[in-house]
Amino acid sequence: MSQAIEDVDVELTVVLSQTMMPIKQLLKLGRGAVIELDGPQDQPVKIYANGEMIAKGEIMVAGENVAVNILQSVKNYQRN
Repeated sequence: MSQAIEDVDVELTVVLSQTMMPIKQLLKLGRGAVIELDGPQDQPVKIYANGEMIAKGEIMVAGENVAVNILQSVKNYQRN
């Protein structure tokens, strides 16, 4: 693998869940606020690279660190 490819930055995003709320409620949130999420606690998280879903995984806690264990790779061959 060339050095040029190894130096490319990729933005990774891990989505636990999602929810909808009115802006009015969002603006009232402060430090320590708890936001209830849709879906069960044990559902897989979605892992995105540069905005495109690439895998599903599970959250793991090891000591003071939080990590994501990849469970399934998602292959998307459709390109525009």
